[in-house]
This record gives sequence, C-alpha cells and structure tokens, in this order.
Amino acid sequence: MSRSRIVYCLLCFVLLFAISSGLVGDRVALATQEGINDSFSLPPNQEQPEPEERLELTCTYPVLTDISGKSFEFEVGLRWLGEGFKSFELAATAPPGWRVEIAGGYPEKEIPAIELEPGQTYPEKIKVRLAPPLMELPEPGDYVVTLEASSGNIKEAIELKAVVTALYRFAFYTATGRLNTEVTAGEENHLSVMVANTGTATIEDVTLLSTKPQGWTITFNPSDVESLEPDLAQEVDVVIMPPSKTIAGDYSVTLSAISKGDKDEIELRVTVLTPTIWGWVGVLIVLVVIAGLAVMFRQLGRR
Repeated sequence: MSRSRIVYCLLCFVLLFAISSGLVGDRVALATQEGINDSFSLPPNQEQPEPEERLELTCTYPVLTDISGKSFEFEVGLRWLGEGFKSFELAATAPPGWRVEIAGGYPEKEIPAIELEPGQTYPEKIKVRLAPPLMELPEPGDYVVTLEASSGNIKEAIELKAVVTALYRFAFYTATGRLNTEVTAGEENHLSVMVANTGTATIEDVTLLSTKPQGWTITFNPSDVESLEPDLAQEVDVVIMPPSKTIAGDYSVTLSAISKGDKDEIELRVTVLTPTIWGWVGVLIVLVVIAGLAVMFRQLGRR
C-alpha cells in the first residue's frame, strides 16, 4: 500500500506541475504579444503624413539622330500624381540659335500650358519640335533641349537630346550658270564646270562621267575630285569634241558627278556649228555658181 501511495503522489505532483507551467506560458505569450502590439501602435494624436504630390515626365525616345539640317520631334508624356485638376505651365530651353516649339491637342497647335487630371497620363502626348537655325547647317554633335512643366512649387523637367551627324552633299553646275553651249565639229571645245562641297564633312572620290551622242569625245581635267573640304569648290575643265562630219544642230549631253551614293547632274544643250573652213568653202561655191550664171546669161544675150 505504501508503494501505491508513493506512485499516486508522484502522478499528482507531475500533473500539478504541468498545469501550472501551461498557465504561466500563456501569460508570458500574451504579455509578449501585447508588448509587440503596443510598440507598433501610434499615439492617438499622431496622424499619418500626406502622400507627396509630383509630376512625371516621360519620353520613349529621348535621343534622336539625324543628319545636319534636319529637324527633330520628341513625344513627351505627362502624369500628375496629386489631388484635383492642376494646370502646368510649359517651357522649353533650346541650344543657341535653334528654334523650339511645344505642340499638342487636336487640331494640333502650340500650347503654353496644360491641365492634368490626377493619376492619368495626358492621352495625346505633347510634341517638342527642335529645328536648326535658318539657312545654317549645324556641326555634328549633341544638342540638348530641356522641357520644364511647373505649377507653383511643383516643377519637373526632362532633357531631350538631338544627335546631329555629318552631311555629305555637293553641287555640280556650270561656271556661267548657263545650261547651253556652242561647239565646233572636229575641234576641242572647252567648258568650265564647278564641284562645290555644300555639306558639313569632307567629300572624297567624286567621279565625273558623261552621256553623249555616239562618236563624240568628252574628257574632264582633272578626271575626278579626290578630296574637297566643306564650303570649297573646284573648277573642272570639260573638253567636248564632236566628230568633224557632225551635222550642225542641237544635241543633248549629260554631265554627272557621283560620290558615296550622292549624285548631281547637268543637262546640257550643245549647239554644233560648222567649222570655219567649211564656211569659206560654202561661200566660194556660192560665188562660183553666181559667176557661172552671169557668164551663161551674157552668152545667151549675145545670141
């Protein structure tokens, strides 16, 4: 009996210990959870900060490339993140001498300001057009235009870059500006033409060619232009020689200059004259015919 009592007492003690440990653990867990909740709770008199108001300017293609003399057009999207409708003034700063325009709406026109609805992007997107100075070819390089939208203390700007590349271009024309000339058959006839570099980069290997009637000879001196700096021109002597038996009249000749895929032409009307010696021969024949007729009439008159 004494052993059974001892075992019974031990079981009661273990059960009592387990129950007391559970109660204490729950209180500790509850106290810990309350402490965590208390640490993250805000005082009743403290308010959450208001969301920041801002304007977003975006451009899918902020960098555009084209040859010198071309204009550039950028499309810019605007998004107002704030409360209520708000009007923003628009302004653009361009490189010195360049012309800039801000356009939008339908029908499209220049706009100095725009009103935006909260959270929505302006549907049409505004266009920023950048044009080079009038009658000028800008040097190759990067040219930046800045678009700024502002309303009170809220300001936002975006940079748009125009990359200008070299322009390879030349002009081909006669020195006198005339598109007709006179030549003598069977002789060398000279005509001056000009090759002028009207681009922004050095042009090289300008080939000179001609399209002429069959049997004609046309040569260039020099035969080609190896190199020509911008804003410079080179004179070329063209030697035109029709065959000696060419019939007098007007003929068509085409002179061409070609370089790096660029081409310019001169459509020339060439009037062929009879050589001087043949003119005198013609005069002599006429005189002989007149003299023969005079002799014949005199003989007939005596009879």
